[in-house]
Amino acid sequence: MKTILMLSLVLFSLSAFSETYDVNLPLVIYGEDDRHDGIAYADPVFVRLADSTAGMISPANLKYSGDTVEIDASSFQRRMGMCASERFSQQPAAANCSGFLVGKDLLVTAGHCIESQLDCDSYLWVFNYEMNRRGSNKIALKTSDVYKCSEIIERKLVGVEGAQNDYALIRLEREVKGVKPLKIRQESDGELQVGEELVVIGHPSGLPTKITDGAIVRSRSEKFFSANLDTYGGNSGSAVFNGRSGLVEGILVRGARDYIWDYQENCRVSNIVADDFGGGEEVTYITNIDFLKNL
Repeated sequence: MKTILMLSLVLFSLSAFSETYDVNLPLVIYGEDDRHDGIAYADPVFVRLADSTAGMISPANLKYSGDTVEIDASSFQRRMGMCASERFSQQPAAANCSGFLVGKDLLVTAGHCIESQLDCDSYLWVFNYEMNRRGSNKIALKTSDVYKCSEIIERKLVGVEGAQNDYALIRLEREVKGVKPLKIRQESDGELQVGEELVVIGHPSGLPTKITDGAIVRSRSEKFFSANLDTYGGNSGSAVFNGRSGLVEGILVRGARDYIWDYQENCRVSNIVADDFGGGEEVTYITNIDFLKNL
């Protein structure tokens, strides 16, 4: 029975997210859950930076009516089999990956999110996919918030499950209006140090934009660094910021186990571990993208 249950959970995870990351390497909560909706976040600097985040969403999850487009997706609870008590359980879960703007029409995400031109053509990038102050879980946007991917400029997925390098730089069909490209660390800025405070902004489990703080750099490798970031599947491709400078340090790509099964409630809950648990979440350095060095 246990084997059948575990197989069912794996199949559910595969059907719930169409992105191509290894389902054995999802993500996790370290210590306290530090995820926040932008409307509830105290630092206006990161609220503004969140405007440059976009979700990779299937056209099937967008419903158009004139100049308005509504997010048409199952709740987080229903899509992922979560317990009703799980945070954000009633919010829609529409995004498969996250991305962020680095040029007027240039967007960065994880290499495992966009593997081919077919992936580029099959998904849309949606800005302003976030909760509003009306308290409703229905999210309506403007059609101008939705962008197609026109081409893959540069992409790497190298090593075991991309463990050495994992990123994609794509060009959108048109310039993004009303949104400022993010400032990124350049090699001339020096190296990121262990112990630096971090903030990640993206779409954990496909949810509306979340700003997540309370993390630090735990270790550094040649192509990526690790941190105790509270991130999930769907955060893949999220911008990871320096908590002091606001510069983008890297792209969230891998991590520890996402959810565990609550046998009493017969549903899934977040996997909560100690702040110093395991190897941490892994983040590709933004400086790995050669094209951005020429901007």
